[in-house]
Amino acid sequence: MKSTIHRFLLLASLILLIACSPKFDWRDARGSNAPFSILMPGKPLGDSKDMQLEGITVKMDMLAGEAGGISFAVGSTKVDDPGKTGLVMEAMKKGMLMNIQGTPETTTSKGADMLEVRGKLRNGQPIVMLARFLIRGPWVYQIIMLGQEKDMKQEVIDTYMTSFKSN
Repeated sequence: MKSTIHRFLLLASLILLIACSPKFDWRDARGSNAPFSILMPGKPLGDSKDMQLEGITVKMDMLAGEAGGISFAVGSTKVDDPGKTGLVMEAMKKGMLMNIQGTPETTTSKGADMLEVRGKLRNGQPIVMLARFLIRGPWVYQIIMLGQEKDMKQEVIDTYMTSFKSN
């Protein structure tokens, strides 16, 4: 009886250790040009490039990382004409749908400002994108998670998506 209890406690301890592994080593990350902070796994990489969105030239900054089979990214751009922020945000959505061969029919709402899109990568692998598209003053943000459905655990979604703060 005593050895059974010990084995059970040992097994329970091992399960807890595995569950607490630092696969998602959450760290506070900040935009280099845009005023935001978010928890991202590991140390994200940043990049920026000029692009055209609905005929508007913008500088898009990206902060991205990967963990647990999921890609995490925040895109941000400042729009000089406040009347065009909505156009830029819609162009971001359209571009992300095209990137994963998603369509409005494969898009569902996951709350007030989060979308879930089913699509596929260029190699045909099915993919799920969870995304928030936000306007904060002159800034337009896209907060993205891309991965296979089996990897999209609710606690990871909640940690990442709810940690975004525009400063």
